[in-house]
Amino acid sequence: MKMPMRLDKFLKVSRLIKRRTLAKEVADKGRISINGIQAKASSTVKENDELAILFGQKRVTVRIDKIQEMTRKEDAADMFTVLKEEKLGGE
Repeated sequence: MKMPMRLDKFLKVSRLIKRRTLAKEVADKGRISINGIQAKASSTVKENDELAILFGQKRVTVRIDKIQEMTRKEDAADMFTVLKEEKLGGE
């Protein structure tokens, strides 16, 4: 098993969020949870953790399948599995 990784770095490497500064901002606003617990940018993630991320009016839940220091754009999606996507309110 690989070493744990900082949440903001995982989001960037996996391309769930394109820029690390943006990933940090989203996390620090309390919009990301790891296994149901609110996370900070500096929180560590490991394989099989579940992340719930709020993107505006959408919540995306993913499971971490692989932790990698770097990945090619084509392979980034292999790092996680989307478990569900749900629209929130306002419709």
